[in-house]
Amino acid sequence: MEEWNDIYNENREKTGALHLRGTPWGPGEYGLVVCVWVYDGKGKLLLTRRAREKSFAGTWENSGGAVRAGEDSRTAIARELREETGIDVPKESFELLDSQRDKNTFYDFYCLKHPVPLSQIVLQPGETDDCMWASFGKIHWMIRRKKICRIIARQFYRQEKMLRLRNMPKIKDVFLGGNR
Repeated sequence: MEEWNDIYNENREKTGALHLRGTPWGPGEYGLVVCVWVYDGKGKLLLTRRAREKSFAGTWENSGGAVRAGEDSRTAIARELREETGIDVPKESFELLDSQRDKNTFYDFYCLKHPVPLSQIVLQPGETDDCMWASFGKIHWMIRRKKICRIIARQFYRQEKMLRLRNMPKIKDVFLGGNR
């Protein structure tokens, strides 16, 4: 199935032209990719494992993907998360952490507090084949052992401080057993 993406200029403005996924980008053409770190509020992040059919097969990652033609960033991240995990939340639920640009891609990085049991995750055949809640320490261990690909590892290191601030239980919650 062909997938088309909007082409943006260097100022992140849509040009009105479309790009066929998997073909080279022209000079001055940019696509848009979205990623999300789902966290549980207790110090863990949701990771999915890439299926055998994918590039970087068997490595762990956060959910995300390319924004399709006609979509905005938040619509795309809600769709990608739903497709890859079955988690279905309104697009307004996602918090934008950061935006970046490289040679031919703009990236929007989101986070979402959603402590869902693993038994409720619905993996997408051909995309994901396993999932886990991982602590920050476990993610560091996985990166050292190359169980998380370099691209996702760099993203994690850039966003780790922001994720820790959102994802660690508040001191009073730890000592008092909840919000009071």
